[in-house]
Amino acid sequence: MTDRRRLLQIAAATAAGGWLPRSAWSQARTRDNPFTLGIASGSPLPDSVVLWTRLVAPELAAQPVTVRWEIAQDEAFARVLHGGQAEALPELAHSVHVEAGGLAPDTGYFYRFLFGDWTSATGRTRTLPRPDAAMDRLRIAYASCQRWEHGFFAAWRHMREDAPDFVLFLGDYIYEYSRSARPVRHVDGPVTIGLQQYRERYAQYKSDPDLQAMHAACPWLFTWDDHEVQNDYAALQAGDGELAADFPSRRAAAYQACYEHQPLRASVLTRALQGLASGAELRLYGEVRFGTLAQLCLLDGRQYRDPQACSPPGRGSVTRDPDGCESWNDPARTMLGAAQEDWLRERLGAGGAAWTVLGQGTLFGQRDLRAGPGRMLWNDGWDGYPAARARLVEALQQQRAANPVLFGGDVHENWVGHVKADYDRPESASVGVEFCGTSITSRAFQPDKVSQRMADNPHFIHADAERRGYGIADFTGERLEVRLRTLDDVTRRDTGVRTEASFAVEAGRPLVERA
Repeated sequence: MTDRRRLLQIAAATAAGGWLPRSAWSQARTRDNPFTLGIASGSPLPDSVVLWTRLVAPELAAQPVTVRWEIAQDEAFARVLHGGQAEALPELAHSVHVEAGGLAPDTGYFYRFLFGDWTSATGRTRTLPRPDAAMDRLRIAYASCQRWEHGFFAAWRHMREDAPDFVLFLGDYIYEYSRSARPVRHVDGPVTIGLQQYRERYAQYKSDPDLQAMHAACPWLFTWDDHEVQNDYAALQAGDGELAADFPSRRAAAYQACYEHQPLRASVLTRALQGLASGAELRLYGEVRFGTLAQLCLLDGRQYRDPQACSPPGRGSVTRDPDGCESWNDPARTMLGAAQEDWLRERLGAGGAAWTVLGQGTLFGQRDLRAGPGRMLWNDGWDGYPAARARLVEALQQQRAANPVLFGGDVHENWVGHVKADYDRPESASVGVEFCGTSITSRAFQPDKVSQRMADNPHFIHADAERRGYGIADFTGERLEVRLRTLDDVTRRDTGVRTEASFAVEAGRPLVERA
């Protein structure tokens, strides 16, 4: 694996994407299309956006190569507005992360890459408005959990037809497993542990044409959960079983492969200098401002968390009765880590937008899994970190966050409801609303029992685990409308899609209602 200091230097050097001296040009050529993993854009700002691709060709081997990139406002590229060259280096798997600057705010663009005689697909991207600019409307698609073996990625094709402005991806982009019961299609290779194995797994996922097309359709905003590394891992502690002798090294390899395959800025690697002993860091949490319409705080609930409470040896998460777990309510335990909690509180206090949106990896509200008396809670989610959840709710209240909306994933089920001041008191105040989405393909755990759980979780107004899909959220200054889009049959490439349910939230009222 590349030394972490060298990795940081390489990422920073290749991100500029300007014109390179002729001495840096590479004359490598490939017989076949090197852009088979597609293109993507993301990490938008008012004046820049990250353009991504990764070249794959046996002729490249271990040599650096030079890739051209272009941006235009017409799809035919009759007038190229911006362009340059970027080095695709073997240390980063010949990935390219161009931080294209000098762009106009709140503006759409087309982009593409060129290498030798080959031209990539054409992508659409857009910049953010200025933080103080008015924005009439915003459409965000939110999604998570796309296990290859559990179905086809038809959800991305239907999402593209829904034409979101941005995609909010909330975790489990890949799965580390080597096989699955009743697979719809088969994954290549063993359980991912080393850097090359993670690279190959990302490459297989990114070979899917529907996923590629959605990446090319608009910018993505990205955070992760656990399967980008290992099921139920917590910070530097391994999750379900330990297949690598050195888990921090395994995590560092997974983090590097994630960076190599997502449109992320080089600045996310700013603490890679810490080295393998601490597992390195990928700083994913941050703020996205959609003018004065919405403030999105994108959170990382996996990298900095304390280990799950009262898990037996060799298992990262369990479902259990919290009354039998002494550490469950320990006020010192954290889901986000102290630094991220402090950052979030400060950003919530900044305000300045009609809607306060939190994008994070899992279900937020309490979900009692035992019908009738007593409680059974899942300790890998926010239920296992009740003190941390209470601090976040308190921050929303104390900082007077405007119209809080939480989006989540992970549980492979749709849950819609209210963020409560105290989940143990149903009559307590509603602080905001929550939309936890189902999966792109990943199967639900107990889909037949969801309806039984509604009576024991009155802060939710809707739950369903039967179907896979995504959500579409439409924001205006006065209203939020959310549609749950679910597939008819995820095992078919040509499956149809339907709107399972629609909901509305009026600005100034922390109440979600069926639309």
